Amino acid sequence: MRLILAMVGGVMALLCLGVAGVVVSLYDEATEIKRTAPDAVVDSFLRAYLSDRDDKEAALYTCRSGGDLAALSGLRVEMINREKNFDVKVSVGWSSLTVTDAGRGKKDVSTSLTISGSSDGNTVSRRTESWSFGVVDEDGWRVCSAGRAA
Repeated sequence: MRLILAMVGGVMALLCLGVAGVVVSLYDEATEIKRTAPDAVVDSFLRAYLSDRDDKEAALYTCRSGGDLAALSGLRVEMINREKNFDVKVSVGWSSLTVTDAGRGKKDVSTSLTISGSSDGNTVSRRTESWSFGVVDEDGWRVCSAGRAA
């Protein structure tokens, strides 16, 4: 009888370990940062940086060092200041993202940003600006520069 209980206990332990391994593997796949496409990286970066204003999340999509995001940072500061000064909610959206080759391991991604201000559910201001984002392949694409397009 003890032998049977020990065998059943051992089988149950192995099953539990197997299930735990599968759960960890599925979780790892579901939470993996996808940096395989330049346009998808810029989309995720814009969502994190401008829409959610989450610097920690945005950092997952930026260059490891030497990036120039000052212009985009200025836009975000302007958005925050407008919200404070005019008691409006400022949001940003973007059009389709266009990828062009910029040399070995580099791409440019362009889009139009639409910055809107609203109060009580009514749009009170809206403007559209053309922007370009430089992305570099550093073990996956990362945003290294951002600026208004000419």
